[in-house]
Amino acid sequence: MAEDYSKKEAQLQQRLEKLKVLEEELKEKEKAVKAKEKRLKEKDKAKKQMVLRLSPSLWNEIAAWAEEDFRSINGQVEYLLSECVRKRKKG
Repeated sequence: MAEDYSKKEAQLQQRLEKLKVLEEELKEKEKAVKAKEKRLKEKDKAKKQMVLRLSPSLWNEIAAWAEEDFRSINGQVEYLLSECVRKRKKG
């Protein structure tokens, strides 16, 4: 009977070791997925910078429009460009 317990204990120990290995593998995969998600979010947040020269009158018009829409001037310019691209794609 003691021999049966020893066998079962050895089997349980092997199962426990396998579970530990699987748990470590899962943790590594989870870390990889989180890292990938983080990279994708950062990529979406990244914006290209550009210099834009505008006449003072156009600047004033965009600034007034931005204020009406509760946006920054940069936000307004980005919105306008996005809308133009969207409309062009529908074209």
